[in-house]
Amino acid sequence: METLASAMRRENRRFKPPSSSSASASAALSSGRVPLVMAFLSCLAWLYVAGRLWQDAQTRMILSGLLEKSSGNLPKVLSVEDKLRNLGCIGIGRKIAEAEMDLTKAKSEGYLWGNGTATGSSDKKKLLAVIGVYTGFGSRLKRNTFRGSWMPRGDALKKLEEKGVVIRFVIGRSANRGDSLDRNIDDENRRTKDFLILESHEEAAEELPSKVKFFFSAAIEAWDAEFYVKVDDNINLDLAGLIEMLEARRSSQGLYMGCMKSGGVPLDINFNFRGQQWYEPEWWKFGDSKTYFRHASGALFILSNNLARYININSASLQSYAHDDISVGSWMMGLNTTYVDDDRLCCGSSRQEKVCSHA
Repeated sequence: METLASAMRRENRRFKPPSSSSASASAALSSGRVPLVMAFLSCLAWLYVAGRLWQDAQTRMILSGLLEKSSGNLPKVLSVEDKLRNLGCIGIGRKIAEAEMDLTKAKSEGYLWGNGTATGSSDKKKLLAVIGVYTGFGSRLKRNTFRGSWMPRGDALKKLEEKGVVIRFVIGRSANRGDSLDRNIDDENRRTKDFLILESHEEAAEELPSKVKFFFSAAIEAWDAEFYVKVDDNINLDLAGLIEMLEARRSSQGLYMGCMKSGGVPLDINFNFRGQQWYEPEWWKFGDSKTYFRHASGALFILSNNLARYININSASLQSYAHDDISVGSWMMGLNTTYVDDDRLCCGSSRQEKVCSHA
């Protein structure tokens, strides 16, 4: 029994579990390895990132070298001239600049190149004059009176045109397009063929200042003439005398002809003369003296070809005032214009040789 007990004690000592001090040492050893592993992984990550950055830097250097070789010594910011040189367009650029200079010069002289109506664009001789007689929807009796007096009609009108003088009644369209007013004018024009109908103009008393722009634009686009004449519908013309006057000035440019006048600017909105309202809404633009500048009377005035063409080209930007004669006078002030003050064009004068008179 004692021997058996001794043997069991020896076995127990042989298989005795480790002490607490041994377990602590093992845990410490295991926890010390974690930082080493993390440090090793961090080193690997750093090496990877550094390698990628170095590789990207190398790639950028290669691309930069290729770009410098392909672009040569061009500046970073290219001017228009550099771009044209690169594209081989210097010659084209010079031609464009020259064309712009020609166009600017042409406009300043009252011409528009390339539209087939500039001076010298055709071998055909110019007409002497286009005479536009203002009329309205209610002026049929006046028109018939003119046709039976100083204004030719029918075949006589055609023969006059062959001699270089065109006469037309000038009228716009009704505010209600296509109504009986428009239809009556169209019917009359089909019979007489002596109208210049301004399709873009509304025929109304308040639109009269803008009518002059439409008239000169439409007339110069329809006929190439030396002179363009505007006449009111209460004026009788000495047609032969007017033709003689214009023939003496054929081929003249920059002429603004009429019965020149000036006068006070009407400030009273209720002011009227001969049954017409004369109030000038833009009166404050005429200075402290409130006096109109020198201009041709609206009853009859004449513009040479280049001045009429100037109005056609710049009509969209020209300021209109309360009266068409004031408007035209203001446009002429800024141009190299020759004013011709001829009292034969003063329809209210007592001179015997005048070419117009009040009907």
